[in-house]
Amino acid sequence: MKNHPLDAASVKILAELQKNSRISTAELAEKVGLSATPCWRRQKELEDNGYIKRYAAIVDRRKVGLMVCCLANVSLNRHSAEVVAAFESAMQARSEVVECYETTGSDYMVKVVVPDMDAYQNFLHDVLFKLHGVAQVNTSVTMREVKYETALPL
Repeated sequence: MKNHPLDAASVKILAELQKNSRISTAELAEKVGLSATPCWRRQKELEDNGYIKRYAAIVDRRKVGLMVCCLANVSLNRHSAEVVAAFESAMQARSEVVECYETTGSDYMVKVVVPDMDAYQNFLHDVLFKLHGVAQVNTSVTMREVKYETALPL
């Protein structure tokens, strides 16, 4: 990682925690070449300074019945502050929306995971199409997950 204020030890800590956030402080310290107390202190600083936003378990969506993953390109017909705020607020409030990005090309790319296509159709008709300012939605349904990675390339 270039152009960041972190030293090599902090980058190593982040990389190891991305692999296994449940690692003990002692194990982490050994992997990054520090003693336990300085390692714990650095990890705490990374948390306090917002480099580590939260810790999470990565759940296999298929094992919990979320069989369909859709990528919706959403275009707005108006870009007033109220329309944008309402759209973004609606996306943040929906549990089936796991990612939402403002993009070039269309206005937003929304990743939606649902049990089946009926659930996605309900999401379209009950949520997206009812939002003021939504002009067009083009959906790609994923066929197969080739790569899914949560770790950043440090």
